[in-house]
This record gives sequence, C-alpha cells and structure tokens, in this order.
Amino acid sequence: MDVLNAIVQWVVAPIAGFVWLLHSRVQQQSTEIAVLKAVVETTKLAYDREFKEIREGFKTVFTKLDSIEQALRK
Repeated sequence: MDVLNAIVQWVVAPIAGFVWLLHSRVQQQSTEIAVLKAVVETTKLAYDREFKEIREGFKTVFTKLDSIEQALRK
C-alpha cells in the first residue's frame, strides 16, 4: 500500500497537474487566437472599405480632370 501511495503522490499527481496546466494554457491561447482573428478580420474590412473610398475618390478626380481637359480642347 505504501508503494501505491508513493506512486500516486510522486507520479500520477504531478502528471495530472501538468496535464491540467497544459489544458488551461491551450484554452487561453485558443481564446486569444479567436480574438486576434476577429481583430484581423475587422482591420481587413476597414482597410478594404477605406481603399474602396480612395479608389472612388480618384475616379471622381480623374473624371473631373477629363471634363476639364475636354473643355480646354474646345
């Protein structure tokens, strides 16, 4: 019985503690990864929206420049 108690105390308990520690860290990292993915997606959507606005602005400017050029040629 003393051998069984020693095995539980010095082998099983540390392994169980280590497994629990790994499990808690993996859960924490999974949460952090999910948050980072959401932040990246939000940033990407904002970047795409801003890029589209800039592109539309350039189209407007070039359209106005084309109309000015055509008016000057007449």
